[in-house]
Amino acid sequence: MKITKLLTDGPAPPSIAAIVYGGLLLVLIAATALPIKGLLDQRAELVSLADTLRLLDAHAMPAAHQDSGGDASMAGPAFLEGSTVTVAGAALLQRLGDVVTRHGGSLSSSQLDLQGPRAKDGHISVIANFEVGQPALQPILYDLEAGMPCLFVDELVIEARSPLTTPSEQLRVLMTISGQWQGPQ
Repeated sequence: MKITKLLTDGPAPPSIAAIVYGGLLLVLIAATALPIKGLLDQRAELVSLADTLRLLDAHAMPAAHQDSGGDASMAGPAFLEGSTVTVAGAALLQRLGDVVTRHGGSLSSSQLDLQGPRAKDGHISVIANFEVGQPALQPILYDLEAGMPCLFVDELVIEARSPLTTPSEQLRVLMTISGQWQGPQ
């Protein structure tokens, strides 16, 4: 059968009408089922992420209370505070010094960078040199990045005195951390 004959001879045979009807029905079912499947997949992913978040929160809470019975660095504002950028920078230096000494390290030098490339956006950076035992380095990094205000480790250079460093030996650390100051409150 030719298409032109089908169109000009009158009504289509029932078999062709049934095939066209079945094809359209399958297209409509697929057009309905695919978005529903996508929504169900997104919902399953959301439930999975919520479970993961619940596990992480449950894991983090005992660790935070174990260190110092409710660490004060976990509370407070997310941004550096201070009436001027210099006062906020001094608070950042103080926070770094406190964390390093709390974990048995000794701060040898530090430099506040208020003129860096991101200073226009309110970012304050500190470059610090300190010595610390190998086991204390991870808690120092955790305290700096997990506490409040939000601080970021921009650069970390670790130097051991010998290639075969034991955990009791001191490491030399050069670290650049930054935080954001929102301006005078």
